[in-house]
Amino acid sequence: MKRFLAIYTGSEDGFARAGWNEMDAAARKAREAEGMKAWMDWGAAHAGSIVDQGSPLGRTKRASRDGIADIRNLMTAYAVVEAESHAAAAAMFAGHPHFTIFPGDGVEIMECLPMPAQPG
Repeated sequence: MKRFLAIYTGSEDGFARAGWNEMDAAARKAREAEGMKAWMDWGAAHAGSIVDQGSPLGRTKRASRDGIADIRNLMTAYAVVEAESHAAAAAMFAGHPHFTIFPGDGVEIMECLPMPAQPG
């Protein structure tokens, strides 16, 4: 089995598309409850493939040759899954509640590759 990192993405555009900010508190709470149930159901359906359920992600700092800076990106959460192929890993996230119920933009799935062999 290959291992894959799934990055959940979201933006202000996603909130606008979903009408999330226009919902009253009761409607949003109901949508959140529906979404969490669907997310837990998704997790149960794929429990054998989920290596790390992951978690939401907080604010980002970037370290580079220019120093350390606060930045923004679209990453909102992550998970680690195992699958036979990249296509199979991506198929696990088709119709995911992150973007069908919640206002997320999508899920980006990439294979975790082995480290290159060390010289010597």
